[in-house]
Amino acid sequence: MQPSRRNFLRNTTSAALGASALISTSQTSLAQAKQDDEMLDKILAQPVLKKGLFPDPVIIDRLELLRYQDNFICRVTSTDGAEGISVGNNMQMVGLYPIFSVRLQPFFIGKDAREWEQLLEEAYVYKSNYKLQNLALWVPLATIEFAVLDMLGKIAQKPMGELIGKVHHPKIAVYQANNFRGKSAEESIGLIKQQVEESQAKALKFKVGGRMSKNADFPADRTEKLIPLVRKTFGDDMTIYADSNGSYDAAEAIRIGKLMEEYAFDFYEEPVPFDWYQETKQVTDAMTIPVAGGEQEPSMRNFRWLIKEDALDIVQPDIFYFGGMIRSMKVARMADAKDKPCIPHISGSGLGYLYMMHFVSAVPNAGPYHEFKGFNKKLPLESTTSSLSSEDGVVTVPTAPGLGVTIDPDYIAKHKVV
Repeated sequence: MQPSRRNFLRNTTSAALGASALISTSQTSLAQAKQDDEMLDKILAQPVLKKGLFPDPVIIDRLELLRYQDNFICRVTSTDGAEGISVGNNMQMVGLYPIFSVRLQPFFIGKDAREWEQLLEEAYVYKSNYKLQNLALWVPLATIEFAVLDMLGKIAQKPMGELIGKVHHPKIAVYQANNFRGKSAEESIGLIKQQVEESQAKALKFKVGGRMSKNADFPADRTEKLIPLVRKTFGDDMTIYADSNGSYDAAEAIRIGKLMEEYAFDFYEEPVPFDWYQETKQVTDAMTIPVAGGEQEPSMRNFRWLIKEDALDIVQPDIFYFGGMIRSMKVARMADAKDKPCIPHISGSGLGYLYMMHFVSAVPNAGPYHEFKGFNKKLPLESTTSSLSSEDGVVTVPTAPGLGVTIDPDYIAKHKVV
């Protein structure tokens, strides 16, 4: 056989073996992807609310939205006289209360609250509400859910966490969150230090970048000065998180992330705009520091992709922005199946942090620290089972039925039906 012919056969055989290996690898990847799809879909199909706690129907008789100045309270009452209260995400509800009144309130009257998960699916379609999917729909719907869970908790004599899972975390270690964009690195560090001293938190999160700013800082050079300054100020034992609020494109996000890695930060939140899914994965793949995100995500399907494709290391559904605890628990369960922690973002100037704590109490894969900015001191309430404050960096979750707090009835009476 001529040498050229022998070399041709050898090269052809090698190419065939290489192609066979690629096909085998591809088939393995496809099989794993299919397995992940089936696993995540099975998780999404599992119920969250413990219907077994309620042997009798809980029919919603009245669903009211009350307003006093810019504070919104939702009150739900059953035909048997059980009542639940929630406080809305007031910053958002100022603009969204008509959606509550026109698109959601009529749907729930006469429905059995025990069927809440099915009702969520039906409310999504009612009056084509799916066209509003985002904060516009989910914030009012979460406001209703929290009132319903308060009512159901009082009926079952269980705190909210026990309605949606087993309570794993009766006490929650917090990280001190802040936002001092617009101030210099030196001004920011002084204010961060003051807040940490007040809460005694063992973890903190601060803002980098300019917020959806296309790589601009606010003010200029603040971020690159502040990253090393935070570590120097708080030492090696402090857990440090940073949040860019989508300030960067992928290349700049990676550059800033490498600086965080140099100073041993513990997670990097929303490095690129929240709906840049491929770029989020690109940053995550380039980092050793965990990448967190999900605060703005409205879609269960998109969370499923982010988790399945390992585009995020830490998932952060916002229980107001994502439509409540039930939907958020499904995200936490998907993350748990892929060995990812859930560290929910929280919004809401009313009782947002308290709702977050009840939710986290039932999340088995909750992260080590959770967001805290303090409770709204203008809201008159009390709890017999929690101080509702950070004590040495730890907050006790109320254990009384439902939300576990009592809002001053005189304060509620100031609110008028919208």
